[in-house]
Amino acid sequence: MNRIKLHDKEFDIFIPYEKINEAVKKVAQEISKDLKGEDVLFICILNGSFMFTAELFKEIELDEPEVTFLRLSSYEGTDTTGQVKKLIGLNEPVKGRTLVVLEDIIDTGLTIVEVMKMLKEHNPKDVKIATLLLKPEKFSNKMPVDYVGIEIGNDFIVGFGLDYDQKGRHLKDIYKVVD
Repeated sequence: MNRIKLHDKEFDIFIPYEKINEAVKKVAQEISKDLKGEDVLFICILNGSFMFTAELFKEIELDEPEVTFLRLSSYEGTDTTGQVKKLIGLNEPVKGRTLVVLEDIIDTGLTIVEVMKMLKEHNPKDVKIATLLLKPEKFSNKMPVDYVGIEIGNDFIVGFGLDYDQKGRHLKDIYKVVD
């Protein structure tokens, strides 16, 4: 499918699964190398990061890594609301552990800033950020992003976990909106 329609918008294929898979493997290799020997807890930010997390976890080469899920929301339609709503909290102990926050996409950085504030309150050893996609032109925070799969422009995209009002998450490729 080169073009799809979700709700009232059309989208063209933007990043094929093969390129996504290469980016995921690259991030997994970097994390595996950097965090060898660490007690690592991966934190998947739901809903969008579930596919990135699943693919990444298959490629991770660490001793007994764990994964948990944190659900937050800051989007309505194609725009951020400017507010992060905590929906499902963190249940695993994080004190003294190395945490890797897994995001599907970082654009303004609002969500990741809130996540980092929440996590640092629990005294982890270290917190790393890994994202499949980064919009560097929109990212207004000075916070370092440790692992980036692919840098993209400011297009609105769907697929591979990313949605438009809950539609399109199931797509294995990533599509961008047609203007």
